[in-house]
Amino acid sequence: MHHSRLSSIVIDCKTDDLENAARFWSQALGRPYRPDDDAKYMQIQTGDDEPIVLVQKVDHESRVHLDIESDDVEAEVKRLEALGAKRIAAIKTWVVMQAPTGQRFCVVRPQRHGKVGPHANQWR
Repeated sequence: MHHSRLSSIVIDCKTDDLENAARFWSQALGRPYRPDDDAKYMQIQTGDDEPIVLVQKVDHESRVHLDIESDDVEAEVKRLEALGAKRIAAIKTWVVMQAPTGQRFCVVRPQRHGKVGPHANQWR
């Protein structure tokens, strides 16, 4: 049995000025931003019961993708594969997936406080 839920909305930005991109999204969403532990990211501050919003510097075209957090990444990947998703790549501790309709998303470890946040689904 494992748990999962929508964890993060990641705004992928093909830019040389990540702080300026974060400033825009911060002002657009009416929330402050701060650097993340990884210099590739800026975090728009949200409450613990809301999805995390990250602004990420990328080399590919700009887009938005979702992260699903799980207390068992491999079990969640297998569940999503059974629904028709494809495993694209394993990177560090997360897995990049592709939905049957082409959208990319990631399955990640719990992002806040080391456990899956509120409103998680329970899967057998």
